[in-house]
Parts: sequence; C-alpha cells; structure tokens
Amino acid sequence: MPVKKFSPVTPGTRFRVGLDYSGVSNAAPEKSLLAPLSKSGGRNHTGKMTMRQIGGGHKRRYRIVDFNRGKEGIPAKVKSIEYDPNRTAFIALLVYADGEKRYIIAPDKLEVGATVMSGKDAEPVVGNALYLSDIPLGSSIHAIEMTPGKGAALARSAGTFGTLMGKEGKYAIVKLPSREVRRILMTCKATIGTTSNPDHGLEVGGKAGRTRWKGKRPRVRGVAMNPVDHPMGGGEGRASGGHPRSRTGIMAKGQKTRNTKKYSSKLIISKRKTKKG
Repeated sequence: MPVKKFSPVTPGTRFRVGLDYSGVSNAAPEKSLLAPLSKSGGRNHTGKMTMRQIGGGHKRRYRIVDFNRGKEGIPAKVKSIEYDPNRTAFIALLVYADGEKRYIIAPDKLEVGATVMSGKDAEPVVGNALYLSDIPLGSSIHAIEMTPGKGAALARSAGTFGTLMGKEGKYAIVKLPSREVRRILMTCKATIGTTSNPDHGLEVGGKAGRTRWKGKRPRVRGVAMNPVDHPMGGGEGRASGGHPRSRTGIMAKGQKTRNTKKYSSKLIISKRKTKKG
C-alpha cells in the first residue's frame, strides 16, 4: 500500500506522511466480533502509577482475532480488509461456508473475494494456515505458533514474516523477523505470506497530537532531569549523563537480561544479537 505526503496546509501536515488506505475496505467493523477495551492510564488496582507515559487517547473497541485458525477443512471467503486500531497490521474478515465470521491478521496481497482455508487439506498459498510439517522449505510465513494449539505468537505486526529454513526430526527451523533462528515443533501452525501494511514504518505523524491520540504521553529524557529523579540526571550544562540506564538503574546497553536457565534456550540455534567482529 503506497504512502502519501500531505500538503503543508497546516503546521501539522507539513511533515505528515501517511497511508492512502487504498486496499482497506470502507466497511464498519463486525459487531459480533467487537469487545470493550478499558484503559488503565498506567495505574494498578490501587491507583498507583506503575507505567509512565500512558494516558488519554481515542476510545477503542477490541477486535476479536482468531489466532488459532481452528476451523480446519472449511473454506472461507474474505469479505473485507479492515483497519484495526489495536495493531499495526490490517485484519481480514472471513465468512466461512457454514456462515460463521472471524477476523484474522490480513496477509499482504490478500484481496477481497479470495478464498482461504486452514488445516492439512489447505494448499500453501497466501492466507492459508498450515502445520509447519506441510509447508514447503523457503516459504515466507507469519502468525507462527510457538506452542501447538495456543495460537499465533510470532510475526504478527505489520510487514513482518519468518522463513522456513529446514526440518529436522520433530522440529522445524525458522528464521524470525529479529534474525533469530530457532526450532519450533512441526505440529505448530503458521500462515503463508507476509503480514499486511508493510509501509507502516514509513509513516510520519507530523505533530505531537497524533501521538497523544494513540494514548502516549510525553517522555522526558533522563539527562534532562535532576540527580534525585534519574541516575543520568544532573551535571553542569549539557552533561552526557554517564552510562545509559533506566530510571531504576537497569543498564540500557550491553547487559544481558535473558534468563540463562530458560527452557527454550536450547531451541535457539542463532540468537538475534550477534557479536560484531
């Protein structure tokens, strides 16, 4: 989907770059697949702020997305491609042969009127969900399960995809969007193709207000604070602030945070972060 640059009619549109939404259907969301979405403002159950920079934003309703693709062997027709305010990728409304409607993460190049299916009988074409054991090597996949039957967990955001590199024993070797290469059980499902809205990263808000509409509040840099407020605060003039770290003192660069005893570590073949030569 191409992006468009807005004319500088107002200061907010001078640097604005947005999507033209030419591939998105002009349809209202399916009411039966909507759920209320409450806001916390970053506060816990006692009212204490536990997450900063959260608050405000436009009111949303959650779209119930089918990450399991559990209706196997039943063809479904794509009724519409819709915008979802809760995620970066678009969603597709499927109408199954038995009349049931479900949302899925819309793959790129999936058009309205196309037919998709899930299960062992499905062909490896864009939009179909298959078990990793049935997907040809070298295929681009998204909405990848990590645990059989639990639902898609990997490569769900806009423009992302994994690559099926190989198969050994009961595991499939998948290269993830983070460049991590890991083993995933063959009995896990994945959808053929890449996720929709690949130009999401080219968008430019143009003004601070668009960020506030998304529920994000301003963030103050640590070096601009006083020593009492941040480990990097204080100093005369524009001091650098020392080693990069969070407000609570956790190192921002170089410190390993992954649990070395984590069970899934043995399934990782190549980590996403590699040492530079």
